Amino acid sequence: MSSEVAARRDAKKLVRSPSGLRMVPEHRAFGSPFGLEEPQWVPDKECPRCMQCGAKFDFLTRKHHCRRCGKCFCDKCCSQKVALRRMCFVDPVRQCAECALVSHREAEFFDKQLKVLLSGATFLVTFGHSEKPETMVCRLSNNQRFLLLDGSSRHEVEIARISAVQMLSEGFPPGGGNARATGMSLQYPAPGAEGVTQLKLTAGEDANGSRRQATAWLAAMHKTTEPPAQLCSGSRTQDSKPPVGDSGLLRAQ
Repeated sequence: MSSEVAARRDAKKLVRSPSGLRMVPEHRAFGSPFGLEEPQWVPDKECPRCMQCGAKFDFLTRKHHCRRCGKCFCDKCCSQKVALRRMCFVDPVRQCAECALVSHREAEFFDKQLKVLLSGATFLVTFGHSEKPETMVCRLSNNQRFLLLDGSSRHEVEIARISAVQMLSEGFPPGGGNARATGMSLQYPAPGAEGVTQLKLTAGEDANGSRRQATAWLAAMHKTTEPPAQLCSGSRTQDSKPPVGDSGLLRAQ
Protein backbone atom coordinates (compact mmCIF):
# COMPACT_ATOMS: atom_id res chain seq x y z
CA MET A 1 0.00 0.00 0.00
CA SER A 2 1.49 3.40 -0.96
CA SER A 3 1.87 6.09 1.69
CA GLU A 4 -0.48 8.31 -0.33
CA VAL A 5 -3.26 5.71 -0.29
CA ALA A 6 -2.69 5.02 3.41
CA ALA A 7 -2.91 8.74 4.22
CA ARG A 8 -6.15 9.00 2.24
CA ARG A 9 -7.63 6.08 4.17
CA ASP A 10 -6.73 7.64 7.53
CA ALA A 11 -7.71 11.27 6.75
CA LYS A 12 -10.21 12.80 9.23
CA LYS A 13 -12.35 15.93 9.32
CA LEU A 14 -14.20 17.75 12.10
CA VAL A 15 -17.97 18.11 11.63
CA ARG A 16 -20.75 19.51 13.80
CA SER A 17 -23.97 17.54 14.20
CA PRO A 18 -27.05 18.32 16.34
CA SER A 19 -25.49 16.09 19.01
CA GLY A 20 -22.02 17.66 19.09
CA LEU A 21 -18.62 17.74 17.41
CA ARG A 22 -17.46 14.60 15.63
CA MET A 23 -14.10 13.64 14.14
CA VAL A 24 -15.11 11.46 11.21
CA PRO A 25 -13.27 9.90 8.23
CA GLU A 26 -12.85 12.37 5.38
CA HIS A 27 -14.07 9.67 3.01
CA ARG A 28 -17.15 7.76 4.15
CA ALA A 29 -15.97 4.61 2.38
CA PHE A 30 -13.03 4.41 4.81
CA GLY A 31 -15.13 4.59 7.99
CA SER A 32 -14.46 2.10 10.78
CA PRO A 33 -16.53 -1.12 10.74
CA PHE A 34 -16.87 -0.60 14.51
CA GLY A 35 -18.75 2.66 13.93
CA LEU A 36 -22.42 3.50 14.38
CA GLU A 37 -24.47 6.10 12.55
CA GLU A 38 -26.18 8.81 14.59
CA PRO A 39 -29.80 7.87 15.26
CA GLN A 40 -32.84 9.79 14.06
CA TRP A 41 -34.16 11.79 17.02
CA VAL A 42 -37.75 11.14 18.05
CA PRO A 43 -39.59 14.39 17.07
CA ASP A 44 -40.40 16.61 20.05
CA LYS A 45 -44.10 16.68 19.16
CA GLU A 46 -44.27 12.87 19.38
CA CYS A 47 -43.00 12.60 22.95
CA PRO A 48 -45.00 14.63 25.50
CA ARG A 49 -43.65 12.41 28.30
CA CYS A 50 -40.33 10.88 29.27
CA MET A 51 -39.94 7.56 27.47
CA GLN A 52 -38.42 6.01 30.61
CA CYS A 53 -40.32 7.22 33.71
CA GLY A 54 -43.37 8.79 32.06
CA ALA A 55 -42.85 12.26 33.57
CA LYS A 56 -44.77 14.93 31.65
CA PHE A 57 -42.60 17.52 29.96
CA ASP A 58 -43.33 21.16 30.88
CA PHE A 59 -41.48 24.38 31.62
CA LEU A 60 -39.68 22.80 34.58
CA THR A 61 -39.29 19.25 33.28
CA ARG A 62 -37.36 19.62 30.05
CA LYS A 63 -36.85 16.90 27.47
CA HIS A 64 -33.48 15.63 26.33
CA HIS A 65 -32.53 13.29 23.50
CA CYS A 66 -30.17 10.39 24.10
CA ARG A 67 -27.37 10.72 21.55
CA ARG A 68 -27.12 6.96 21.11
CA CYS A 69 -30.76 5.84 20.72
CA GLY A 70 -32.44 9.17 19.84
CA LYS A 71 -35.32 8.75 22.32
CA CYS A 72 -36.71 11.51 24.59
CA PHE A 73 -36.08 11.52 28.33
CA CYS A 74 -36.28 13.85 31.30
CA ASP A 75 -33.05 15.11 32.85
CA LYS A 76 -33.19 12.50 35.63
CA CYS A 77 -33.36 9.62 33.12
CA CYS A 78 -30.80 11.08 30.70
CA SER A 79 -28.26 12.92 32.83
CA GLN A 80 -25.07 10.97 32.11
CA LYS A 81 -22.50 12.29 29.68
CA VAL A 82 -20.44 9.37 28.40
CA ALA A 83 -17.84 8.97 25.66
CA LEU A 84 -19.37 7.50 22.49
CA ARG A 85 -16.37 6.47 20.42
CA ARG A 86 -18.42 4.45 17.95
CA MET A 87 -20.07 7.65 16.70
CA CYS A 88 -16.74 9.55 16.71
CA PHE A 89 -17.83 12.26 19.18
CA VAL A 90 -14.98 14.44 20.37
CA ASP A 91 -16.46 14.96 23.84
CA PRO A 92 -18.72 12.83 26.09
CA VAL A 93 -22.39 13.18 25.11
CA ARG A 94 -25.72 12.86 26.92
CA GLN A 95 -27.10 9.32 27.03
CA CYS A 96 -29.93 7.49 28.77
CA ALA A 97 -28.99 5.03 31.52
CA GLU A 98 -29.32 1.93 29.32
CA CYS A 99 -27.23 3.36 26.47
CA ALA A 100 -24.65 4.77 28.89
CA LEU A 101 -24.10 1.30 30.34
CA VAL A 102 -23.40 -0.14 26.88
CA SER A 103 -21.11 2.76 25.98
CA HIS A 104 -19.13 2.32 29.22
CA ARG A 105 -18.58 -1.35 28.38
CA GLU A 106 -17.54 -0.54 24.84
CA ALA A 107 -15.11 2.11 26.11
CA GLU A 108 -12.91 -0.62 27.58
CA PHE A 109 -12.59 -2.17 24.14
CA PHE A 110 -11.50 1.13 22.59
CA ASP A 111 -9.17 2.02 25.46
CA LYS A 112 -7.55 -1.41 25.83
CA GLN A 113 -8.31 -4.13 23.28
CA LEU A 114 -8.22 -1.84 20.24
CA LYS A 115 -4.66 -0.78 21.09
CA VAL A 116 -3.64 -4.45 21.18
CA LEU A 117 -5.19 -5.08 17.76
CA LEU A 118 -3.45 -2.04 16.25
CA SER A 119 -0.05 -3.03 17.63
CA GLY A 120 -0.34 -6.55 16.16
CA ALA A 121 1.17 -9.94 17.00
CA THR A 122 3.12 -12.74 15.31
CA PHE A 123 1.28 -15.86 14.11
CA LEU A 124 1.76 -18.94 11.99
CA VAL A 125 -0.65 -18.21 9.12
CA THR A 126 -2.21 -20.79 6.82
CA PHE A 127 -4.23 -19.81 3.74
CA GLY A 128 -6.88 -22.17 2.39
CA HIS A 129 -5.76 -25.79 2.21
CA SER A 130 -2.05 -25.02 2.24
CA GLU A 131 -0.10 -27.36 4.53
CA LYS A 132 2.81 -24.97 5.04
CA PRO A 133 2.17 -22.07 7.44
CA GLU A 134 3.98 -18.76 7.05
CA THR A 135 5.22 -16.62 9.95
CA MET A 136 3.47 -13.27 9.68
CA VAL A 137 2.66 -10.22 11.79
CA CYS A 138 -1.10 -9.61 11.89
CA ARG A 139 -2.49 -6.25 12.96
CA LEU A 140 -5.52 -4.06 12.49
CA SER A 141 -5.07 -1.13 10.09
CA ASN A 142 -5.15 2.39 11.53
CA ASN A 143 -8.60 3.03 10.07
CA GLN A 144 -9.76 -0.30 11.56
CA ARG A 145 -11.09 -1.59 8.23
CA PHE A 146 -8.49 -4.25 7.42
CA LEU A 147 -6.47 -7.04 8.93
CA LEU A 148 -2.95 -6.57 7.60
CA LEU A 149 -0.68 -9.62 7.37
CA ASP A 150 3.02 -9.05 6.73
CA GLY A 151 5.65 -11.72 6.16
CA SER A 152 7.47 -12.87 3.05
CA SER A 153 4.18 -11.90 1.36
CA ARG A 154 1.55 -9.29 2.25
CA HIS A 155 -2.21 -9.69 2.49
CA GLU A 156 -5.21 -7.57 3.46
CA VAL A 157 -8.53 -8.90 4.73
CA GLU A 158 -11.41 -6.42 4.90
CA ILE A 159 -13.04 -6.73 8.32
CA ALA A 160 -16.57 -6.09 7.02
CA ARG A 161 -16.27 -9.00 4.56
CA ILE A 162 -15.41 -11.64 7.16
CA SER A 163 -18.33 -14.08 7.09
CA ALA A 164 -17.37 -16.42 9.96
CA VAL A 165 -15.01 -16.45 12.93
CA GLN A 166 -14.00 -19.49 14.95
CA MET A 167 -11.79 -19.14 17.99
CA LEU A 168 -9.43 -22.07 18.53
CA SER A 169 -8.56 -23.08 22.08
CA GLU A 170 -7.08 -25.86 24.14
CA GLY A 171 -7.53 -27.23 27.66
CA PHE A 172 -9.33 -25.79 30.66
CA PRO A 173 -7.51 -24.33 33.67
CA PRO A 174 -7.84 -26.07 37.08
CA GLY A 175 -10.99 -25.05 38.90
CA GLY A 176 -12.85 -24.10 35.73
CA GLY A 177 -12.71 -20.96 33.60
CA ASN A 178 -12.08 -20.20 29.97
CA ALA A 179 -9.90 -22.31 27.73
CA ARG A 180 -6.64 -20.79 26.49
CA ALA A 181 -6.91 -19.24 23.03
CA THR A 182 -4.42 -20.75 20.59
CA GLY A 183 -5.60 -19.38 17.29
CA MET A 184 -8.42 -18.20 15.09
CA SER A 185 -9.99 -19.29 11.82
CA LEU A 186 -11.62 -16.76 9.49
CA GLN A 187 -13.67 -17.13 6.34
CA TYR A 188 -14.05 -14.34 3.79
CA PRO A 189 -14.60 -13.89 0.05
CA ALA A 190 -11.22 -13.08 -1.51
CA PRO A 191 -11.22 -10.70 -4.51
CA GLY A 192 -11.16 -12.66 -7.77
CA ALA A 193 -11.73 -16.02 -6.07
CA GLU A 194 -14.85 -18.18 -6.12
CA GLY A 195 -16.49 -19.09 -2.84
CA VAL A 196 -14.86 -18.23 0.47
CA THR A 197 -11.23 -18.33 1.55
CA GLN A 198 -10.21 -19.71 4.92
CA LEU A 199 -7.44 -18.09 6.92
CA LYS A 200 -6.02 -19.72 10.03
CA LEU A 201 -3.91 -17.88 12.61
CA THR A 202 -2.03 -19.99 15.18
CA ALA A 203 0.04 -18.65 18.06
CA GLY A 204 3.56 -20.09 17.90
CA GLU A 205 5.52 -21.57 20.79
CA ASP A 206 8.58 -19.55 21.81
CA ALA A 207 10.27 -17.99 24.82
CA ASN A 208 10.47 -14.34 23.77
CA GLY A 209 6.97 -13.26 24.76
CA SER A 210 5.38 -13.33 21.30
CA ARG A 211 3.10 -16.19 22.37
CA ARG A 212 1.72 -14.05 25.19
CA GLN A 213 1.25 -11.12 22.81
CA ALA A 214 -0.50 -13.36 20.29
CA THR A 215 -2.86 -14.68 22.98
CA ALA A 216 -3.73 -11.11 24.02
CA TRP A 217 -4.36 -10.20 20.37
CA LEU A 218 -6.72 -13.16 19.94
CA ALA A 219 -8.63 -12.22 23.09
CA ALA A 220 -9.00 -8.66 21.82
CA MET A 221 -10.21 -9.87 18.43
CA HIS A 222 -12.78 -12.08 20.14
CA LYS A 223 -14.22 -8.99 21.83
CA THR A 224 -15.24 -7.63 18.43
CA THR A 225 -17.84 -10.41 18.06
CA GLU A 226 -19.31 -10.25 21.57
CA PRO A 227 -22.61 -8.44 22.20
CA PRO A 228 -22.11 -5.15 24.12
CA ALA A 229 -23.82 -6.63 27.19
CA GLN A 230 -21.07 -9.24 27.37
CA LEU A 231 -18.11 -6.92 26.83
CA CYS A 232 -15.80 -7.02 29.85
CA SER A 233 -17.86 -9.86 31.35
CA GLY A 234 -15.41 -12.60 30.36
CA SER A 235 -18.13 -14.65 28.66
CA ARG A 236 -16.98 -17.12 26.04
CA THR A 237 -18.30 -17.99 22.60
CA GLN A 238 -16.37 -20.45 20.51
CA ASP A 239 -18.05 -19.94 17.15
CA SER A 240 -19.53 -16.67 16.00
CA LYS A 241 -20.23 -14.59 12.93
CA PRO A 242 -19.61 -10.84 12.82
CA PRO A 243 -22.95 -9.52 14.14
CA VAL A 244 -25.18 -7.16 12.22
CA GLY A 245 -26.44 -3.84 13.54
CA ASP A 246 -25.68 -3.11 17.20
CA SER A 247 -25.43 -6.72 18.44
CA GLY A 248 -21.62 -6.55 18.40
CA LEU A 249 -18.75 -4.21 17.57
CA LEU A 250 -18.50 -5.59 14.05
CA ARG A 251 -21.41 -4.66 11.84
CA ALA A 252 -22.46 -5.08 8.24
CA GLN A 253 -21.63 -2.15 5.98
